[in-house]
Amino acid sequence: MQVTETLNEGLKRKLAVTIPAQDLASRLDAKLDEIKGKANLKGFRPGKVPMAHLKKMYGRSAMSEVMQEAINASVNETLSGRSERAATQPKIDLTEDQAEINRVLDGEGDLAFEVSYEVLPSVTLMELSGIAYDKPVVEVEAADVEKELERLFRERRGYEDKGDDAVVEDGDRLGLSFVGKIDGEAFQGGSSDHAHLTVGSGEFIPGFEEQLVGLKKGEEKQIEVTFPEDYGNKELAGKKATFDVTILHVDGPKSGEMDDEFAKSLGLDDLDKLREIVKSQMESALGSMGRQHIKRQILDALDEGHKFDVPEELVEAEFNAIWNRVKHEIEHHGRSFEDEGTTEEEARAQYRTIAERRVRLGLVVAEIGNTNKIDVTDEEHQQALIAEVRRFPGQEQQVYDYYRKNPQALASLRAPVFENKVVDYVVGLGTANDKPMTREELAKLIQAEDDGEEGDHDHHHHDH
Repeated sequence: MQVTETLNEGLKRKLAVTIPAQDLASRLDAKLDEIKGKANLKGFRPGKVPMAHLKKMYGRSAMSEVMQEAINASVNETLSGRSERAATQPKIDLTEDQAEINRVLDGEGDLAFEVSYEVLPSVTLMELSGIAYDKPVVEVEAADVEKELERLFRERRGYEDKGDDAVVEDGDRLGLSFVGKIDGEAFQGGSSDHAHLTVGSGEFIPGFEEQLVGLKKGEEKQIEVTFPEDYGNKELAGKKATFDVTILHVDGPKSGEMDDEFAKSLGLDDLDKLREIVKSQMESALGSMGRQHIKRQILDALDEGHKFDVPEELVEAEFNAIWNRVKHEIEHHGRSFEDEGTTEEEARAQYRTIAERRVRLGLVVAEIGNTNKIDVTDEEHQQALIAEVRRFPGQEQQVYDYYRKNPQALASLRAPVFENKVVDYVVGLGTANDKPMTREELAKLIQAEDDGEEGDHDHHHHDH
């Protein structure tokens, strides 16, 4: 076999490979020998078919199999000889010339082809010990627990229709329709035929709910509000708007007290026990929010500390996955890039940067894992599967079967677990700065991180 490198630019490689006719001939003989043992041809005893006859019968189809096997073997051998790992399946270019192909199939010509591929870059890791990060410290306030208890009480106690003469009070649950306008013009996403809202819950923008108190069922009213400066949609942030609101129905909370009886209706001993459970659930939710914020800082630090070129094909694949999701979102919700305060071109550039970051982080995470012998155990993989199945109540069996039948999908559940283990490892080497903050401040930080990036998951983990 003869190999000549014809391109070596950055991560791109191109090789010209020639496999001599005699190599193919000896591979063909081995293949025909294999067939000979199994061939069951009329007029010949099993295993006694003459080679010349076999060649006539099977020669060409066996030779095309031999060519395929020879190509695969030579590519693998060449890459391992060059100590290179291809980022994706190498591309093989064979001649289009039928006469030339026929000569190879007839055993009269050498097999020549080109192989193009991108190599996985070698990753030199930054100094991992001592990466500094802020660790959110959030105390669960007694007032927050009471508020959560109230919400739970309202939710579990249920509501009943207040009838046709109903007047909206704080705590009522309403059905309403509305049309939002800015400067008299209705704006995208600002209307609803039938929305639901619990008055006083803070689900709608500040000032909206308060102006509904005192309205009667069926009454229409125009209310005025100002979108907060830090509103998610930049187009609306800080703008004054009016909403033409119609109250469709009013449900009031059913009577009852938040007492030990209520706790017992939930299967608990008393109100203190319920309070304790609510508090520990809030602490656990805050803990996972805190971990998410720390993980983001660690990934940012790893991104900052590693600057190397990444294979274009991997970036392209990652970008297409993100872009298809973005386009689906936009088309599905009848929105446009302009509604989001951007253009398609800007969005493409932004998501390409995100795709590149993800691929680079995927390679860095894999390298840290490999260097430090971090792996996902079968038990952890199984736990990830159970957690995934639990996300679909009522469809557990179908989801479980889907993963059992799709090894690739099952393997994809390892990646996030692996990434989290690597991040935890880096956190263990890092330096935490305790940062006291409120629950709202932490939620805002996470919201801002999610807006800035489509989330840091779905990395490609090589070798995993």
